[in-house]
Amino acid sequence: MNGSSNTVAQGPILISPAEAGRLKVILPYHPDRIAKIKGVKGRRWHADGRYWTVPDSEGALPRLLTLFAGDAVDVHSSLRTVKDLVAQEPPSNLENLQPPLLSKLRDALRSRHYSRRTEQSYCHWVRRFASFHHPRQPDELAAPEINDFLNHLALKQRVSASTQTQALSAILFLYRYLFHREIGTLDHLIRARKPHRLPVVMTRDEVRSVIQELHGVYRLMAGLMYGSGLRLMECLRLRVQDLDLQTHQVLVRDGKGAKDRITMLPQSVVGPLGEHLKRARALHQRDVKEGWGRVVLPHALARKYPHAAAEWGWQFVFPADHRWVNPRTGEEGRHHVHESAVQRVVKDAVRKAGLVKHATCHLSTFVCHTSLERRL
Repeated sequence: MNGSSNTVAQGPILISPAEAGRLKVILPYHPDRIAKIKGVKGRRWHADGRYWTVPDSEGALPRLLTLFAGDAVDVHSSLRTVKDLVAQEPPSNLENLQPPLLSKLRDALRSRHYSRRTEQSYCHWVRRFASFHHPRQPDELAAPEINDFLNHLALKQRVSASTQTQALSAILFLYRYLFHREIGTLDHLIRARKPHRLPVVMTRDEVRSVIQELHGVYRLMAGLMYGSGLRLMECLRLRVQDLDLQTHQVLVRDGKGAKDRITMLPQSVVGPLGEHLKRARALHQRDVKEGWGRVVLPHALARKYPHAAAEWGWQFVFPADHRWVNPRTGEEGRHHVHESAVQRVVKDAVRKAGLVKHATCHLSTFVCHTSLERRL
């Protein structure tokens, strides 16, 4: 594959009519966009033309415009009237906040080193909170309005306890660090009930049957997660310098709770992992030769070490097949494999293995079973 075909496409998202009853969506590659389009019911990927189609049902276009809010979207002229009507509608649940407030919220989160996923979740809940009380602005609200919103989530939306807690944390962060106000005790808050569930634990034979249904890099990832006790994102975010094949150790940086830890590297993956790193290094060298070969560095390391992003030790152990454009800086480089791809492959492997357990590549399966074995 040459450099141009492997380069991430840039430009607006294009929406146009397709075959009868469907809309054609040309989506410049980005992991977040791919994850969004995969959440659309009835979507279909056309590999020959490298585009998506979705059912052209009633309200399909407005839903797409809402889904990709914040991205540049170019709608075909035959659909322009629908787009114009959407533009005249009142702000949706996700769009009625003025950008400066969300920008300040993101800045406050980044300055305190919150993760990108937490940033996305907090912005989402602040939008939902503002939409719930529209047209009143968040700085005009107080504890009673926060109670109303959180009670609505628990009683009407029937969200889980963790979801309601996440929404509360986002709102409290907004008032504490942007409005410099302490909300105090929410006396009339109805908390969603937290269920007590037992973890899903797989036997060795069940884990072996799932791993045998995996192939290539996904089999290596599953073996590493199971043998080293890694969470999915901890596995995907591993850098080359975090592996020590000689001492059979893995350094997990900035794990849950912003803590580093060292775990074991199973003997069964040392050989395949070494071969995989040889292929990954050849890919990195090709990227560097073509003028790319850079990764995103944590925190402010990119400023402290300007050339570190192109060094082999900082590259992801499991690089993605396609180059990626950093939405914050506009720089193009090589990100890690997207988590949805691993989740999808593991789900298919569980089905092929004939398991009826709700087995995934998350903590309650691979990691939970490993932890249980260590205690016995």
